[in-house]
Amino acid sequence: MNRKWLAIYMAGSLLAGSGMTYMGITVLEKRQGDQTNDQTSETTSLYKLDKAYQIILQNYVENVDKQKLEDGAIKGMLATLEDPYSVYMDQEAAKQFEQALDSSFEGIGAEISIEEDKMIIVSPIKGSPAEKAGIKPQDQIISVNGEKVEGKDLNDVIGQIRGEKGTKVELEIKRVSVDKPLKVDIVRDEVPQITVYSDIKKDGGEKIGYIEITSFSKNTASEFDKALSTLEKNEISGLILDVRGNPGGLLTSVNAIVEQFLTDHKPYLQVENRNGDREPFYSDLNKQKDYPVVVLIDNGSASASEILAAALKEGADYPLIGENSFGKGTVQQPILMDDGSEIKLTVSKWLTPDGNWIHKKGIKPTIEVKQTDLYHTHPLQIVDSLKLEDNDEQVKYAQEILTSLGFTTDRQDGYYSPQTEVAVRAFQDKNTLEVTGIIDSKTAAKLEEAVKIAKQKDENDIQLQTAIRYLVH
Repeated sequence: MNRKWLAIYMAGSLLAGSGMTYMGITVLEKRQGDQTNDQTSETTSLYKLDKAYQIILQNYVENVDKQKLEDGAIKGMLATLEDPYSVYMDQEAAKQFEQALDSSFEGIGAEISIEEDKMIIVSPIKGSPAEKAGIKPQDQIISVNGEKVEGKDLNDVIGQIRGEKGTKVELEIKRVSVDKPLKVDIVRDEVPQITVYSDIKKDGGEKIGYIEITSFSKNTASEFDKALSTLEKNEISGLILDVRGNPGGLLTSVNAIVEQFLTDHKPYLQVENRNGDREPFYSDLNKQKDYPVVVLIDNGSASASEILAAALKEGADYPLIGENSFGKGTVQQPILMDDGSEIKLTVSKWLTPDGNWIHKKGIKPTIEVKQTDLYHTHPLQIVDSLKLEDNDEQVKYAQEILTSLGFTTDRQDGYYSPQTEVAVRAFQDKNTLEVTGIIDSKTAAKLEEAVKIAKQKDENDIQLQTAIRYLVH
């Protein structure tokens, strides 16, 4: 299997035509005799493209960069498809794409897509600089380092965001639950592609296996095998598979995992081409695991994560717990061009075992569980200290954080009330800060640190707790 498959594998060649290059520029000449109408039409269209290229190149008022003109032509054709997942990658973007499949890369660690001309965060990678800075799924990027992204190419924006370890990038983001855009500073770092984390959760004398998959890279399947083998040797009585915030990845990885849980009685995946023909994928198993399995999903679970979730739900009747998934049901194939650039083209749809297409709809959980306010707080951006009688959106964010941490405030509307001051004093006292009742930069940083620590505690993760209770009781 070629490691270049980003989302899922599609059998068959996608090479169109033979013996011609595009915008190289070599164009087929009209031939006499046995040429079909379709071939004639194709040749005429290519002649038209070449003529436009030559006219611009030779007659535009200023000198034209050939490479930019050729790249622009390809981008223009892809743009007419109105498909955010069909994109052109120049040599540098293609190289970065390849690096994202390696064991590590440098950047902020977030999957980005275009939806209705908006740059949207699909999900930050676990432990990445983006996650640590408070970036969340569905955040819309408004600007990068003060430069608006509206109308820009996706890969150009990704190129602006990525960079060397230790450098900083400022993202201005729009969040559904926030009135004003947020500015988030992120220090780029090495993003390790350790994609599998495992643990044993104990409850009522039961040992529940837990495996979190953060993405499906080239080493994920082997990492998963080792984790599952260790858990099974510990005689677990149930298993939780956690793909929350997992933006997807390689089909080879998700296939190898899914096939360990589904039998061969029905396909775990169907791929449908442009003609409506479907290719089913089956496991070789004839017996399911002898312990129950549940899957955790949320709105950051996309693509290959949804393949796994749908397969286990419809193919093995394993429950999904959490929130509706992202909704990406198309298949992309990166196609290498002669100069090292690539076209990542949507070539088909993928369907669930029962033939459902989840694109733009996502997968509904069997048991819907929304996280508490602790998981929906926003980063504080303190310019001037916040104090009694201030009325500011940053005060509102601080009130939300204080409340989620158990410090009672009488309101969450941004007005710094006397009760808010009492809550701030209580927080400062508990965290060995100077007790002033004023939120300065030190108190703000401590508030955000407290949120991060609280989110790492299993008892605060009600989706996880619901999964454990489901398996134990």
